[in-house]
Amino acid sequence: MTAEADAPLRLGVSACLLGEAVRFDGGHKRDFFLVKTLGRFVEWVPVCPELESGLGVPRESMRLVQMHGEIRLVTGKTGHDHTDTVRRYTARRLEEVADQGLCGFVLKKDSPTCGQERVRVYNASGVPTRDGRGLFAAALVERFPTLPVEEEGRLTDPRLRENFIECIFAYRDLVRLFTGRWTMGDLVRFHTARKLTLLAHVPDAYQRLGRLVAGGKSLPRAALHAQYSTGFMKALRTVATPRRNGNVLQHMLGYFKDTLDQSDRAELLTLIQTYAAGHVPLIVPLTLFVHHLRRSDVPYLAGQAFLNPHPAELMLRNHV
Repeated sequence: MTAEADAPLRLGVSACLLGEAVRFDGGHKRDFFLVKTLGRFVEWVPVCPELESGLGVPRESMRLVQMHGEIRLVTGKTGHDHTDTVRRYTARRLEEVADQGLCGFVLKKDSPTCGQERVRVYNASGVPTRDGRGLFAAALVERFPTLPVEEEGRLTDPRLRENFIECIFAYRDLVRLFTGRWTMGDLVRFHTARKLTLLAHVPDAYQRLGRLVAGGKSLPRAALHAQYSTGFMKALRTVATPRRNGNVLQHMLGYFKDTLDQSDRAELLTLIQTYAAGHVPLIVPLTLFVHHLRRSDVPYLAGQAFLNPHPAELMLRNHV
């Protein structure tokens, strides 16, 4: 790998998750996985919409309120409205984010500014519903629709965590592909190397995006860039399941029909079935596949991003 490929990804993050004392009560919500595990591989860009809007620490807690057909950000006790202040800050900050080369964003769940989903919204009677989205989070997703965005609470789920980390590394590769001068050949190679990845997430996405690539010369380059990026990242946001991963492993096994004997193929098939039954994690059959790849000449498989979607040190596939 080149030095560029080894460089840390830049990820946005709600500052409280890094242990910064920016919450309304002067506290934080330091997340061990983000700081100690993922932090070894990324460069964090912390953001706190409330503090950076000038609201200070400590401050009165705020919540989202439905008022006159609009969602407003108001303080819980005094009812002071900070919506416009936070929106002005958000518009300015997102323009800065656009120039910072971020490959993803981790947000604080339940926050009236950073919560991505199921944030409490109170009606005029003070009764909450769980159907809101924080002001900053809503603007972030609208401004950068292909950017991987996740809440720290959902990252405690091994499958969601593995999917998000796969997405941020894939997004980095996608951005690098379309940075500077790129050719149709570059796009074809990128797409080909991610066949198994796409099959594991949305099986028909590989063919659908393949047709887009095949007809790419008839499209303006900007349109091809936008359509491929949108379709690719949308597919990866669908979490890979054991069944689809098992189908991918079965597909991989077919490439060894001329290089492995019957006993080795039977061993691989048994491990695939054991994984699909939920008895071993994905890393077990993959490790044996990689072992055989080192001994066999199967360049197509060796070049598949599915085999190395993120740093092995994160051990994410030990738990899915």
